Amino acid sequence: MPAPKLLAMLIKQGIEGDDALLRLAQVRFQEAGLGAELYPASPEELQLLLAFRPADRPCTVHLPREINLLWPEARDRVMEFAVRAAGWVEGMTVHDHAQFGERPDAAIAALREADRRLAEVRNAPWLFVEYAAGLATDGFASLFERASDLERVSACIDVSHVGIQVCRTAYERALPGVDVCSLKTSPDLPERLGGIQRAVAEARPAVVGLVQRLARLGKPLHFHLHDGHPLSTLSCYGVSDHLSFLQEIRLPFAYQGRYLLGGMFGPAGLHEIVQTALGGLPPERVSFMLEVHPQEGRTPLGVHAALLSHWKDVTNAERMNYWLDMLLLNASLLREACGLRT
Repeated sequence: MPAPKLLAMLIKQGIEGDDALLRLAQVRFQEAGLGAELYPASPEELQLLLAFRPADRPCTVHLPREINLLWPEARDRVMEFAVRAAGWVEGMTVHDHAQFGERPDAAIAALREADRRLAEVRNAPWLFVEYAAGLATDGFASLFERASDLERVSACIDVSHVGIQVCRTAYERALPGVDVCSLKTSPDLPERLGGIQRAVAEARPAVVGLVQRLARLGKPLHFHLHDGHPLSTLSCYGVSDHLSFLQEIRLPFAYQGRYLLGGMFGPAGLHEIVQTALGGLPPERVSFMLEVHPQEGRTPLGVHAALLSHWKDVTNAERMNYWLDMLLLNASLLREACGLRT
């Protein structure tokens, strides 16, 4: 029976150490039945990273974030990656940019050129354009509706990127000029929290609506899955998202009897998003990639210690292992949401 493609990010993500860390991720993903999304900085690095993809599992590639398809040299760069990836990976992800909303006709033309050039590469991967720059969701969706005839280009829905932008838009609608993500340490937070949570409540239905709209096109959709909340300070990168779907946000005061807030989605929201995608598309046209960033902690290497036997200090390996535990816990939630056996 066909099933959606399930993947997780395979990268060191700021944890220092040699490629044994990638090997550890590869082995644990393989054991869990997960594919991987790789993060090469160049086509040459992609060639090296392909050795760490889990065998016989789906593989996708996240291209460097600075690539902007509006520029000819960037499209050339995408093609360099595509030639290296052909036959090895199923999709490449590239970010959208603010100019896509300002110059939609130019963006459509760029997508069409990329599609034409990908068609000339045997076994070329799909090109998935990720929601990342905070465009209006209507504008983002309309780009792909206008380009619905393209055979190698589709959308990547980063659910928490969409959700955080929806929160920002909703809160600014109520309080013009105020960025909800700037209120993390505001002295007025107790008085503002009700309004913040009302904005947060708009994220889930907005993401579900976007999924429904793009699924109607019948083309493959790629998802980056992670939770978030405008008040989160948990990321070492200063963003409000890339959290586990089980993560809660600690408050310095009680709100509705608790000192913790859930994320925008939580497990129930993940389930609704996944089921909406699978209700709109055949499962083989859907790929779900867990993009949860690491939190600090350590897990002993246990049965995987031999992979790091050349290390004298395994602190960073145990930090990596802790992060992999978190990814695999979210993978179990994802499998449940897909209706698959865990």
